[in-house]
Amino acid sequence: MTDIASCKAALRKELRRKRREHAAALPPQVSALVFHRPPAAVLDMVPDGATIGLYRADPGEAPAGAYTRFFFENGHRIALPRVTTLAEPMHFHLHTDPYEESDLVGGPLGLRQPQESAPVVVPDVLFMPLLGFTTGGDRLGQGGGFYDRYLAAHPDTLAIGMAWDVQEVEDLPVEAHDMPLAAIVTPTRLLGPF
Repeated sequence: MTDIASCKAALRKELRRKRREHAAALPPQVSALVFHRPPAAVLDMVPDGATIGLYRADPGEAPAGAYTRFFFENGHRIALPRVTTLAEPMHFHLHTDPYEESDLVGGPLGLRQPQESAPVVVPDVLFMPLLGFTTGGDRLGQGGGFYDRYLAAHPDTLAIGMAWDVQEVEDLPVEAHDMPLAAIVTPTRLLGPF
């Protein structure tokens, strides 16, 4: 394992712990309010009629469900990632039921995802989870490289990270394949656009 890889692995372990503990400590009343609606400055970044890529949050991740419903209610097409194997690239498929999620099935990583038959779409704007971030827009992901590979293949997609403030770090080891974010939304602020 290279020095950068071992540094990232240690950071991932620590940031997963911090994120999980922070999210678990939030009272339910607070959890219901955070990430309820995108801030105006974020909405200004979203073109009319844009297809919006989002995610179903793992425990501890910044919740994206309210954003999903908000954009859906405002007439945007919604796309969620679909993964078949860890070696295959991630694709985004149309998500048409953000309330009951009747169009989702179980996926290989334990997350619900669109059915294979759902149309493949390319998001214009992609809200994505992360483990850590810097104030300059660098992002540390889960380590699978799915989002980095997706963004490298779709350079016109505007990438916006969603995170808790506790996930901010001063510096991250960045490699050539690590894709930067255009902005980062936390419960208290918007960083960027970068």
